[in-house]
Amino acid sequence: ICRQELWNCECVKRLLRGFSGKFAFAGQAMQGGLARIAGSAQFESGGVAVAIRPVKDMVRDAKTRIAAFSAEDARAKADAGDALLVDIRDVRELEREGRVPGAFHAPRGMLEFWIDPASPYHKPELATGKQLVLFCASGWRSALSVDALQDMGVGNIAEMDGGFTAWRDAGLPLEKPESDQGS
Repeated sequence: ICRQELWNCECVKRLLRGFSGKFAFAGQAMQGGLARIAGSAQFESGGVAVAIRPVKDMVRDAKTRIAAFSAEDARAKADAGDALLVDIRDVRELEREGRVPGAFHAPRGMLEFWIDPASPYHKPELATGKQLVLFCASGWRSALSVDALQDMGVGNIAEMDGGFTAWRDAGLPLEKPESDQGS
């Protein structure tokens, strides 16, 4: 199959529909309606530039499919016993920035395993009738995580818009990092 036949193929057209930008295919620069890929993000694979979908586009799209609460609304739901706040930040972020009191820590890398009742890593704390409200530092990882968990079939889940940063900036309660205790 020649390059022109490949680009005229319906499956390739469907794959590329909706993207914008420029990229290279087999060393040949491509541009225009069919060959537009978002943001021109590229990486090298065997000496050929390969277009990737920028994470900001993935986050933007995920946010159209998920529910989100402000930090104040997330706190009110948790205080009323209707929600469990789930902090998906890395443990180093918790140590550096502090924690939201009462939030359950489920690192992003283990989230799907911890929430799946069939997984040997399942955490019963996440199998609750309460709404799970996930948050990260700024709302990018949590948006992708909520979207992934919805794909798994998890219902009654949302993210905290703006994440830990929004919580902190709203002046809501924090547990200070251990290094700050007693200062």
